[in-house]
Amino acid sequence: MRRLASGSVCFSCRSTLLGLQPTTIPIRSAQPCLGQRYASVQKGPKARPSRMVLADNVGRSPARGGSRSRREGPFGGLNRTVANVDRGRPTAATAAKDSRGKKKLGAADDRKALKMQRVLAPVSYGRRTADKERMADFESFEQFDLLPTVKEALLGELFKKLVDVKPTPVQRLAIPALLGQHRFGPRPGEKKEEAERVKSFLLAAETGSGKTLAYLLPAINALKIAESRDADAKAWAQRRDAERELRESGKVKGRAFDEPHPTMARPKVVILVPTAELAMQVTRVAKTLSHVVKFKAEMISSDLKPQQIQRNIYGPMGIDLVVATPHLLASIADSDPNVLSRVSHLIVDEADSLLDRSFAPVTTSIVERAMPSLKQFICCSATIPRKMNNYLATNYPKMHRITTPNLHAIPRRVQLGVIDVSRDPYRNNKNLACAEAIYTIGREAAAHEGPVKDEVDVRRIIVFVNEREKTEEVAAYLRSEKIDAQALHRDTPEKRHGEILETFTSNEALTTAVAKTKAGRIQNVKVLVVTDLASRGIDTLAVRHVILYDVPHTTIDFIHRLGRAGRMGRRGRGIVLAGNDDRKDVIAEVKRSMFMGQALI
Repeated sequence: MRRLASGSVCFSCRSTLLGLQPTTIPIRSAQPCLGQRYASVQKGPKARPSRMVLADNVGRSPARGGSRSRREGPFGGLNRTVANVDRGRPTAATAAKDSRGKKKLGAADDRKALKMQRVLAPVSYGRRTADKERMADFESFEQFDLLPTVKEALLGELFKKLVDVKPTPVQRLAIPALLGQHRFGPRPGEKKEEAERVKSFLLAAETGSGKTLAYLLPAINALKIAESRDADAKAWAQRRDAERELRESGKVKGRAFDEPHPTMARPKVVILVPTAELAMQVTRVAKTLSHVVKFKAEMISSDLKPQQIQRNIYGPMGIDLVVATPHLLASIADSDPNVLSRVSHLIVDEADSLLDRSFAPVTTSIVERAMPSLKQFICCSATIPRKMNNYLATNYPKMHRITTPNLHAIPRRVQLGVIDVSRDPYRNNKNLACAEAIYTIGREAAAHEGPVKDEVDVRRIIVFVNEREKTEEVAAYLRSEKIDAQALHRDTPEKRHGEILETFTSNEALTTAVAKTKAGRIQNVKVLVVTDLASRGIDTLAVRHVILYDVPHTTIDFIHRLGRAGRMGRRGRGIVLAGNDDRKDVIAEVKRSMFMGQALI
């Protein structure tokens, strides 16, 4: 027996031996016990068990506050008997609210940013790389198998004021495919004859990339080829020329040749668009080409009177190409089903809108009626939603997809700025923040004089809101601040739509004298407050600035709204007004993707 050295037994062991004599404790070894050996590891009120001793609660999941409550790695969730949910921590819904029940600004949210891009169909980067290689095969419009008259109309009439015009990426991919220069091989298990009869295409490209010409040029080219082979049209032209010669020689008197053309009320090319504004824009391009190519193009929209629609469709000189909204064309087809009996090319522009719940029944009815005579069915869009992707995969499994490498990506040439309206001096007043942003743009423009002394360029700005009622409210406030602002929405008189949009779709530069208000602010801006009515397909080439008064609900709306600026390779700027009720993490994700030049999905 020997006396125990002080400190050779830990306090827990010593406490168990209180009944013995402290000076005569029998011990074989003077080495510290196992508990003391690992005393340096034991920290905090709840010491972690030794690696060589099983814990008492080994059969139960560890406590949430313990050191092992969140093991990282692929095996961190094994052997759990309860769901991996933080019951003790505040949830995202409660963490973002203060004691008064109001949402905190910048409150911690343990959820990942809302993945709004889940509504979009993914496009692999391998496919994007392959598309880049195919684009390199065509560097000019001369390489396309277009008729000489079509090339002359394109370069001499549509682009007559431009030099060194080159096709855009979507035109390099779509025009050869629609003309047949790029042959799609047969699918697995498909015969070659069936592959040659493939007539459905999905044309998807970013906003402002020239999709209108991408589908319009091949359709016009096919229209003229079919016209040269139409025996009825040739016979009609011969009878017209013969009677004209007789009338000029004086042998025949009376009325002019009034025999209706074989194509009267029987168009061969039909282009469906969601709005009357877009119909007017596409018709303007088609009519410009028709001056040289010589074909008849007309528009059917709610802006026209019934008498005008009657003349456009049932004119004795016939009709070759029709641009129409689905509901109006469907109502005409109900009374006259033969209107769609000779359609060879059916183009659904802005297909993501025309194939959604509001337009889908009418659009599909038109497609079904035109299908027997159809040679090409083309869906065109700037985005591919998952619902539309599934619908096309189910109903048109042989549809060939033509996508550009930058699909679902907002161009890097568009800068995106964010204004936190919850901070001073705005205090969650978006009207004040919007007016201040417009004044800032005007002051920047006034710092650079135009070609004429004491004159500056007028900046055209589009302000997007989510609700129709908000357009008039915001426009009225901006006018009270001496800003030239107009509202455009579905309830605006249809005759005013074209007048209002003309300023924002015209390529002509606007200048004004340097004028200041009493407060010293410059008035050299024109503002259009709209909903998504003006975000679909409208070619706002002159618009460089877009203000998102309300944060869009989906990534699709982000793409279309910011796509109104920076079109056709030009620079643009987008400004988002973010308030307390807006998801700022979503805005951060979009901004990060834009900065890196990546697609949103």
